[in-house]
Amino acid sequence: MEVQVFETKLDVARALARQLETWCSREDFRSIALSGGSTPKIWFDLLAEEYTGALPWEELLFFWGDERCVPPTHPESNYGMTRQHLLDKVPVPENHVFRIRGEDLPGEEASRYGTVLLERLPVQKELPRFDLVVLGMGDDGHTASIFPHEMPLWNAGDPCVVATHPESGQRRISITGGVINNARQVVFLVTGANKASRIRQIQQRLPGYEKLPASRVSPGNGRLLWMLDREAASELS
Repeated sequence: MEVQVFETKLDVARALARQLETWCSREDFRSIALSGGSTPKIWFDLLAEEYTGALPWEELLFFWGDERCVPPTHPESNYGMTRQHLLDKVPVPENHVFRIRGEDLPGEEASRYGTVLLERLPVQKELPRFDLVVLGMGDDGHTASIFPHEMPLWNAGDPCVVATHPESGQRRISITGGVINNARQVVFLVTGANKASRIRQIQQRLPGYEKLPASRVSPGNGRLLWMLDREAASELS
């Protein structure tokens, strides 16, 4: 585990953009699982504005770690946000974009998307292996769309599962812990003071940390990087 702390959300986004450029210089780095959220949105805008000619967009494959069960035109769609802030602005071939169909029946779509991952990605330990998984973390310690009240989903045998938001009841489709921990690189983008206590709990393994899905992220044969702004890291020594 490596922790990097930056002053602002924009600084976090800039650092990840530079890191992505380095990773993309490798011929074997191609598949990325994206996340939603405010900090990824800043990162997407930065990539679209400053890295259009710097990355091998025509060769990259884009997937999602989770998606709300809404149509792609819905304001809560992770795919829709990424399309608006990044994909419509960079030369990514349409057949290199593999979205989760949030408008379809959740169970059927989780099964379909799991098959897509197994067909389009290298398979290791019987699970798809991403080159990069980008994650966020909620102030309840959830990541992707695995929430603390549904921890058994973390260890589900399938690549994708149907999850339920604990407050809204909204259905979501998420990759599972096995897929996350099978990746070559996993990056947490976590910003904001409301995440600080959870960051401290996980990093210092304080009581109850093991009940938080984000604490279970530990790539077995890869690198884990936490990229935080100053506010999110404010309770770390």
